[in-house]
Amino acid sequence: MLLFNSLARAKEPFALPTGRPVTLYVCGVTPYDTTHMGHARTYLVFDVLVRYLRWQGAEVRYCQNVTDVDDPLFERAKRDGVGWQELAERQVAQYQEDCRGLNILPPTYFPRASEEIGAMLPIIERLIELGHAYVADGNVYFSVRTDPDFGKMARMGYDELLATANQRGNDPGDPRKRDPLDFVLWQTGKPDDPTWESPWGLGRPGWHIECSAMATRYLGDQVDIHGGGADLIFPHHPCEIAQTEPVTGKRPFVRVWMHAGLVWLDGEKMSKSLGNLVFARDALREHGPDPLRWYLLSQHYREEFDYRREAVAQYVALALQLRQAAGARGTEGAPLDLSRAHAEFSAAMAEDLNTPAALAVLHTMIGDTLAAAAEGRDVTNASATVRDLATMLGFTLSA
Repeated sequence: MLLFNSLARAKEPFALPTGRPVTLYVCGVTPYDTTHMGHARTYLVFDVLVRYLRWQGAEVRYCQNVTDVDDPLFERAKRDGVGWQELAERQVAQYQEDCRGLNILPPTYFPRASEEIGAMLPIIERLIELGHAYVADGNVYFSVRTDPDFGKMARMGYDELLATANQRGNDPGDPRKRDPLDFVLWQTGKPDDPTWESPWGLGRPGWHIECSAMATRYLGDQVDIHGGGADLIFPHHPCEIAQTEPVTGKRPFVRVWMHAGLVWLDGEKMSKSLGNLVFARDALREHGPDPLRWYLLSQHYREEFDYRREAVAQYVALALQLRQAAGARGTEGAPLDLSRAHAEFSAAMAEDLNTPAALAVLHTMIGDTLAAAAEGRDVTNASATVRDLATMLGFTLSA
């Protein structure tokens, strides 16, 4: 199969490893305002990847984290007058309920950053020893000048890297930094924010170090596939590379970096700051899981997705036809052979998870199966093929 590697900016062959599982790490939610359609699409894409790899005969070891140590969570908890842990628990429970509703398989590991601080401290200490990080007034920063390839994935010059980082939480005016682009590994706690003990005093980890610690702890020093939304192409994932490879001494940290396109709403970027979120629980109540899944997979995962509320309804009929074809009964007539279509479906999926092409083939198979059944032909094998492919794509085949 071919997968598009964001670091190489090209499709590359991905060979299933022998004698061990495929390892997959996907950056998870910060548990507030869950689960909106941007979350749903990203985790649905990687659900299909896991299902496809298993369909190919691979074992998959999948880690998806919870970023429950982060400013937006703490700020929302203060705004709502609740404890940050209470808010996180409630939002994680909602996220898991929404994933079950969308028929998204649970990951093998689902660690929370707040419970993994102990795994982060040795990485930070080692980066300091190696000269990649420095301490300033209880804060620890990664020095980007020590990594000549820093930000390579983003394909930006320094000024654009800095501007992008600033939009996503970087403080370029911090006087303790040697370079405005240096990023935080450990920071002193703000008043009323939770803190943990460290060699540099009470504080908490930076965002990027959390994923490096959890990925390597649960999956090893090198990971086969690392994924997330396209907004993580910079700064989050380049920061992970920069801080992980010097400590493990192994390159590459990740074989394939995969990123799902961001979700828009009616032509406008969907975001928490704009308040134009569509929540999975509402869409599930209105349309059900199979129409929603078909809709969200109808564009290639790397493309930006413009979610249109009225567009989902047309997939309700497709989901009904899918159930009918999957449940069609065989008769005594000439059997329907879908082997050629099955090969076309497989080829589409092997081409960087081309779900639009795969769904187009499946749509044709559904029509052929229903037509053959109406003619009294034997559709036993055809309906079994439709069921197999639909199940691989994660359809529930239920009303």
